[in-house]
Amino acid sequence: MKILKQIFNKVDYAFMKLEEFILSFAIILIAIMIVGNVIAREVFSSGAFYFAYEVSKFAIVIATFMGIGYAARKGRHISMSAFYDFAPLKVRKVMMITINFVTAIVMFVMAYYTYHFVMFEYETGAITTSLQLPRYLMAVFLPIGFFTAGVQFLRNTFINFTKKAKDKVYLGTDSVDYNDEKDKEVKLEDISSV
Repeated sequence: MKILKQIFNKVDYAFMKLEEFILSFAIILIAIMIVGNVIAREVFSSGAFYFAYEVSKFAIVIATFMGIGYAARKGRHISMSAFYDFAPLKVRKVMMITINFVTAIVMFVMAYYTYHFVMFEYETGAITTSLQLPRYLMAVFLPIGFFTAGVQFLRNTFINFTKKAKDKVYLGTDSVDYNDEKDKEVKLEDISSV
């Protein structure tokens, strides 16, 4: 059992690094395409970056949908936490378990429907205008992103049942709830350094 856990942890770590690489690459690619297009058009009066819009669109889709699972892992999704913040530990734990579990189900349903969308795109044989690439290549990141997010939200659900989470609530597998951090008080020296 211990060996299986070590293997799982190594695979999980490798997948997290792959997610970080994909997200970083996509963001850098967007910046290069947008800035390069502006420079080519305004400085050199050239249309050399005619494909910049399509490449940026691909990169935005990749960053958005691959980023869902990564944000879930880190507990960084936007949340409406007015009631949650004032609730006691046990209520917050139940709320977090419920929220993560329901969100996981929604992510798996979205993965199912977007998979069918990708298959539709594949069957139509539609291509992009500038690069002449099959459109399903961009859409393939939708079900992958939703599926990985669903898995991550399930992990976030289960981590709140472990011994590790006995007196804490985990927003993500790598993130303890900010309400459970030990030293939450703001000190004068914290404010003066800003």
